[in-house]
Amino acid sequence: MDVQLVLVSGLVAVTIGLWATRKLPEYLTALLFFAFAMTLHVAPASLIFSGFTSPAFWLVISGYVIGIAIRKTGLATRFASVLASYLSRSYLQMVAGVIGLTYALAFVMPSNMGRIALLMPIALALATRVGFEGNRSGRIGLSLAVGFGTFQLSASILPANVPNLVMAGAIDTTYGLQLSYLPYLLLHAPVLGILKGVALCACIVWLFPDKPEKILEAESAGPMSPEEKKLSLLLLVTLALWLTDALHGVSPAWVGLVAACLCLLPRIGFVSGEEFGQEVNHRTALYVAAILGLAALVGQSGLGALIGNEVLALAPLSPDSPIRSYASILGLSTILNFVVTANGVPAIFTPLAQSLADASGFPVLSVLMIQVIGFSTPLLPYQASPIVLAMEMGKIPFAAVLRLSLAIAFITFVVLVPINYEWFVFLGWLP
Repeated sequence: MDVQLVLVSGLVAVTIGLWATRKLPEYLTALLFFAFAMTLHVAPASLIFSGFTSPAFWLVISGYVIGIAIRKTGLATRFASVLASYLSRSYLQMVAGVIGLTYALAFVMPSNMGRIALLMPIALALATRVGFEGNRSGRIGLSLAVGFGTFQLSASILPANVPNLVMAGAIDTTYGLQLSYLPYLLLHAPVLGILKGVALCACIVWLFPDKPEKILEAESAGPMSPEEKKLSLLLLVTLALWLTDALHGVSPAWVGLVAACLCLLPRIGFVSGEEFGQEVNHRTALYVAAILGLAALVGQSGLGALIGNEVLALAPLSPDSPIRSYASILGLSTILNFVVTANGVPAIFTPLAQSLADASGFPVLSVLMIQVIGFSTPLLPYQASPIVLAMEMGKIPFAAVLRLSLAIAFITFVVLVPINYEWFVFLGWLP
């Protein structure tokens, strides 16, 4: 490696190490990454700070503003009261209901950040109504159901999250292949959607057991206030524009940003300047921007390709051992997830797919689809910025997020991965 690549490697290793071990606050590690990247001249400023121009960064900002508006106007409490009578009969029913809601919404709302912004205030209001206050396990469990259900299950729906869109674009530009909605859904939804949702529900109920203080009866929520009506209309228009982004060509991030600006307007909005300054977590926004900038640095510097090629040289790929080849390809995407996070994995993995296909004897499109399991199953929270956002919005302790990450990853790799392999074989995607 040349000196420049050595500097990039050291900076990336230290940054990821600090995020993984939490020796320093995440926002401070993010600032240190920016400072040393620029001081060492490892890349142009446009690349280092590219996270600030990323749609994901602005979805974080707009997500916070929309979430504050939903809570402040009382819409979160109203939705919670409607859900409460159906979900409060048991803790299992509450967790399963919230996870099911995150998956259903992923079909119609193509933004992890936006879905978390909508659902987290509702889940927290529901937790309060059934007596889950403070750091109660039940409150933590419902918050985790929103974060993990939103990110992990949406990987089975093609347009539902950023890594999927990055993958689809990279496949198109690299191989000239276009992914189709229904075949993709059939390939991934049974295991990575439904079965993983069941596993996630079981893990949350087991790791964070609790019992509702009271079972809520159905009750009339009363007429909506003018503020609730205005915000409901804004949310419906925003959702409609998200659903039709393929027609009008405006990214969900910019639609969300316009909605956030309307929420902030004096007299007609819902969130004051003081609330924006105090309740929007700018530390998380810095963290997300640094994650995206680090992923861009790894990809553009050649470090990602170097790591991928080195791992490829060690991977035991052979047409005579399809199971071992399948596990090796999955292992590569999992390792890359530590380096470039979920958003960056498809950009690094996709160019390597042809070499992996040649060595394993798999069709190249099948190799490309195996990576979905890896980038949708983070072992550490920093690997998925939507989970980081949920952790901050729900005030979830880091230890709780880590426990669930490791538990669901264990079940995924031990139980769901073999099932997924057999499903690929059954559908004819693997020999």
